[in-house]
Amino acid sequence: MRPAIAAVLLAIAAPFAATITATAETKSATPAYVAAAMNDPARKDDAAKDEDRKLASVMTFTTVKPGQKVLELIPGSGYWTRVFSGVVGPKGHVYTVWPHEMDKFAAKSIANWQELVAKPPYTNVSLLQEAAAELKVPEPVDLVFTSQNYHDYHDKFMGPVDLGTFGKQVLAALKPGGLFVVIDHTARAGSGIEDTDTLHRIDPEVVKKEMTAAGFVFDGSSDALHNAADPLTAKVFDASIRGHTDQFIYRFRKPAK
Repeated sequence: MRPAIAAVLLAIAAPFAATITATAETKSATPAYVAAAMNDPARKDDAAKDEDRKLASVMTFTTVKPGQKVLELIPGSGYWTRVFSGVVGPKGHVYTVWPHEMDKFAAKSIANWQELVAKPPYTNVSLLQEAAAELKVPEPVDLVFTSQNYHDYHDKFMGPVDLGTFGKQVLAALKPGGLFVVIDHTARAGSGIEDTDTLHRIDPEVVKKEMTAAGFVFDGSSDALHNAADPLTAKVFDASIRGHTDQFIYRFRKPAK
């Protein structure tokens, strides 16, 4: 009877074991260095946004690690930059690009940025000001990241930029095997780039097509910022949807060879 009893006990215990394992995996899903960067007192004013922006999920999806080099395109208020700075630490570096074409729209943000990078704890962050169509970085990086700004490169005020050339410039900025992560507001399927300058949205398939044509390999997507309730027809600044737009998160990989 002992084998039978053992089998019964094992069957009873299995669901509990699975629950324990799942719980442990959930708790360990966010790398410790990401959690530490999120909890840095220096970004206490950002913390209220973390849940809406699914910060832990997004940072984990980027696979950023201590000691790495990151290039962030159009960093805005610095919400993502401050976490990248904490994750890569003193042995890593974060390069942030403000295109000259945005000078007249973002003078205050750029001034704040110059102050930000001048003092601890963000001395591992550099400000690069260059033409949108001439993307370059002082050294190859492990990750290129942009949030809610890819669509801008299609707009007249940015040139517009030739996205074929732009994709190759991003590719050249990366180390072999490096990643390009794009977050942007979702436009209606099949709409192409017709909403980039009006609704500030872009069809995700356009991004995928442009970056794979440049030589990237599509490496996955995340639904962390998906909102099925977004009708995709309102401007992203409209009070009815602001802060809750449906956003896609795509990851592209530079081939190792």
